[in-house]
Amino acid sequence: MDLAITGGEVVTERGRLRADVGIAEGRIAAVVAPGHLGEAGETIDATAMLVLPGGVDAHFHSRTPAHPERGDFYTETQAAAAGGVTTVLEMPISNPGCATPETFRNRRRLIEEQAIIDVALYGAPGTLNRADVHGMVEEGAIAFKIFMHRPVLGREDEFIGICLTEDEELYETLALVKETGKRLVVHCESDSMLEAGLARIQAEARSDLQAHMDSRPPIVEAVAVASLLTMAEDLQTSVHVAHVSSAQALQVIRRYQRDGVDVSAETCPHYLFFTEEDYLRLGPYAKYNPPIRSAHDQQALWQALADGSITIVTSDHGTYLVEEKERNRDQPWLIPSGGPGVQTLLPMMMTAALQGRLSVEQVVGLVSAEPARLFGLCGRKGTIAPGADADICIYDPRPEILMTRDRMFSKARDVNRLYADIPLKGAVVVTISAGRIVFRQGQILEERGSGRFIAPA
Repeated sequence: MDLAITGGEVVTERGRLRADVGIAEGRIAAVVAPGHLGEAGETIDATAMLVLPGGVDAHFHSRTPAHPERGDFYTETQAAAAGGVTTVLEMPISNPGCATPETFRNRRRLIEEQAIIDVALYGAPGTLNRADVHGMVEEGAIAFKIFMHRPVLGREDEFIGICLTEDEELYETLALVKETGKRLVVHCESDSMLEAGLARIQAEARSDLQAHMDSRPPIVEAVAVASLLTMAEDLQTSVHVAHVSSAQALQVIRRYQRDGVDVSAETCPHYLFFTEEDYLRLGPYAKYNPPIRSAHDQQALWQALADGSITIVTSDHGTYLVEEKERNRDQPWLIPSGGPGVQTLLPMMMTAALQGRLSVEQVVGLVSAEPARLFGLCGRKGTIAPGADADICIYDPRPEILMTRDRMFSKARDVNRLYADIPLKGAVVVTISAGRIVFRQGQILEERGSGRFIAPA
């Protein structure tokens, strides 16, 4: 074997066992009782540590090749590796939007040149061109992604084929995606209600931070979810609701799940661990769409993790410059939304587990096993079993650390104020991607381009 991990406690979504793990040629070769592995080229002693499947972040934005000043596949996959994430599913926002096979191939080339872990690509089906949609599947698209509202002002090129505001366009897209057998991931906010909310706060000449939340209350999300799922039910298309933020949207999702619609849902740490008070405290650095909401909504999300209404947790990682976040404080609707989060995705959820809010096995399910299952990577990702890719995070549950700026690897670390100085229970000690040690004890060990583009089975 090339690598052995000994002395640790192996954790999957189904349970824990004390075992040694052997790795050969990038895959897991053996999971055996302690002391029963053969010789290996290198051995990692994981005594008193947890041996977890590497995280699979199903909602990740590098935006490469757009805005290299904010980061690229190299810098942002370093952040992923430092957080125990070994696979990211890259959203189709780029320049231009990833809506054609040609654009898809170019982004795949950039992954192969820059990434240090495995990266999959979403396609954007909004050209409504069957050749584009099926062509991206042939190129290896993991799934498809759209927004239900219009493009961000001034960034229209980045959203080509991604934004669909008309019901008939959405219905046609759902039918096209169904032909491919892939899942359609949807950012659910009603375009007409968003525009009405924006007009209202502008008419009132508001420039306060609260205006952003008031312009897109939970009903804006819930109405879009209901519209999407009504169409999905009619067509029997598999859909996934991105970054659920509110109790109201959850109520709609549960109704359709009870009726047998193939709808899955995700939420993010910024909704699970922060509330609107944090947004008002941090301003642009805690601005997301949908917004971070109330403590009531936060509690509803935790309940949804417990009852299975939400089955995965993602980072919605996105990068910006400080000057971009600061530029339009007097017009909060123009401040770009999002922030870095991939490095803290697994540690935040592990902290909650080690504090007793959920089990470590549940964390593995939410961050690794279930996203792999949803997006066609089951058996290869999200598990520690013979034959699976050797994607592993060795997590030490004992230390208590602060996520300081000097620990952050994203190029956008200076805007990562939501997670700055946040206390974490435990730490990622080693991250292994396809059998390669990419991160160990605070250091990135692999070079640009050592990662892989991956496609679903």
